[in-house]
Amino acid sequence: MPYSLQVCSMGNSTSRLYSVLAKTLSSGAVSQHQDCLGQLDSARLDPIDPKDLLEECQIVLQKRPPRFQRKFVNLKKNTASNHRPIRVMQWNILAQALGEGKDNFVQCPMEALKWEERKCLILEEILAYKPDILCLQEVDHYFDTFEPLLSRLGYQCTFFPKPWSPCLDVEHNNGPDGCAMFFLKARFELINSANIRLTAMKLKTNQVAIAQTLKCHETGRLLCIAVTHLKARTGWEKFRSAQGCDLLQNLKNITQGAKIPLIVCGDFNAEPTEEVYREFLNSSLNLNSAYKLLSPDGQSEPPYTTWKIRPSGECQHTLDYIWYSQHALNVNSALGLLTEEQIGPNRLPSFNYPSDHLSLVCDFSFNQDPERLL
Repeated sequence: MPYSLQVCSMGNSTSRLYSVLAKTLSSGAVSQHQDCLGQLDSARLDPIDPKDLLEECQIVLQKRPPRFQRKFVNLKKNTASNHRPIRVMQWNILAQALGEGKDNFVQCPMEALKWEERKCLILEEILAYKPDILCLQEVDHYFDTFEPLLSRLGYQCTFFPKPWSPCLDVEHNNGPDGCAMFFLKARFELINSANIRLTAMKLKTNQVAIAQTLKCHETGRLLCIAVTHLKARTGWEKFRSAQGCDLLQNLKNITQGAKIPLIVCGDFNAEPTEEVYREFLNSSLNLNSAYKLLSPDGQSEPPYTTWKIRPSGECQHTLDYIWYSQHALNVNSALGLLTEEQIGPNRLPSFNYPSDHLSLVCDFSFNQDPERLL
């Protein structure tokens, strides 16, 4: 086993798979990534059974509290479909370097942020919901963890780092963070992929997006998926608005003016009151926000998608969205959010949950009239 490690025995589990999983647990610097990748090349050729990987993660997490249970809410409105729904997952997973070195979660013990275990919590969440398409932000362990493992689970993987990632300011970082997209090759064929560096006021910014056009094997239909992470912080509202306009213009070109159905996942760092939210809601691409459908009137966003405590105080905000072409796609169901009781008084992240942002998961189906557009 050329890629095996000397690892501590965890019960009877010192399997070949565990040695690969353990290999991804090291938090080495960027210079070590290529060594890791070289050693994992042969392993990538062999598929992983997701049940086996989940079991290995649970062994690592055996001293932690069990994963929170969340339920899907059925939103289907008598729309019959002959095809399996497409499950899309959106999640800002919290960059390891930022969690340990910059974000200053004052109520979260440093022990809860250990990568060896936090990484398994992230994988456990992904494996639990089994997305067909996975969109992540703040990924700084792409090359040594997510790409090697998810590629062996059958995903095609794409990563686009920020040009000047704040992770690089943290000592012993694991390289820049960025956006990542994964889709199951058994369900889709990649038709086109674009890495987009967002502009604002005609200037290139530090924020990025990935947009991919996929062909669904079962339906033959095209679908454009985009993932992004807009500029953070209060006072940058106009900047986010400009970035949103740039992304929308790019997506108009890619979707040929909404002829190709579109799903946009992202941490927009913007409440629904911000201009960038209104730009997406009123765009000619005819987008709607999927998680609004969980509200009684279908018009209100969730009360929060991130909840943390920093030195400045408690931060409870709705910043994360799954936008979709409401003329071409139906939202069959959406994953309910964690309750305040589940989150607990110390908020996120925690021993129970690996990020300060909640994952969003939706099941989509194509509108049965492919000729119907706007």
